[in-house]
Amino acid sequence: MEKALRIYGEVLRLVRRLPKETRPYYAKYARENFVNYRQVDVSEDPNALDELFHRAYNHSLWVLNKYNVDESAADKLKEACYS
Repeated sequence: MEKALRIYGEVLRLVRRLPKETRPYYAKYARENFVNYRQVDVSEDPNALDELFHRAYNHSLWVLNKYNVDESAADKLKEACYS
C-alpha cells in the first residue's frame, strides 16, 4: 500500500508539469486508475502489482512525451515503480 501511495504521489507531481488545461483530466485519470486497481489480489497473481506499476510508469512517459515534457522528470517515478 505504501509503495502504491508513493507512486500515486509521483504521478500527481508529474501531472503538475503538464499544460495547465490538461492537468484536471490527467489528475482525475490517475485517481480513477489507482482506485480501480486497489482491489488487486496479489495472492492470485504475485506479479500483478508490479505489472500495474510498470504500466503506470510507461503511460506516464507517453503522456510526458505527448506534451514535450522532459522524460527525466519521471526519474523518481521510475525508481519507485522498479524498486
